[in-house]
Amino acid sequence: MTTFDDREKAFENLYARDQELQFKVTARRNRLTGLWAAGKLGLEGDAAADYAKAVVAADFEEAGDADVIRKLMADLGAHGVTEAEVKAALDANQAEARRQIMEAM
Repeated sequence: MTTFDDREKAFENLYARDQELQFKVTARRNRLTGLWAAGKLGLEGDAAADYAKAVVAADFEEAGDADVIRKLMADLGAHGVTEAEVKAALDANQAEARRQIMEAM
């Protein structure tokens, strides 16, 4: 291999690692936000964990956060939670999720 090929392979590996890390952080953020929402819905224990899994699964419907926000608003809207509160929870949990993932590495 040439030096160029080595550099290209290294950049490809770095990109793949960054994408995997971002996926893990987003999934953890969605789980944490799902647990937050479960608390707002009065769910505890296994029911809260199952709800958090459903929030994580909702993220696979389309790219971006719109699908997660839509699910949370459909479930929490009747409980007086605003979209701004949901977005704030996502933002707060983003930082916490990144911290947790980085500590686990």
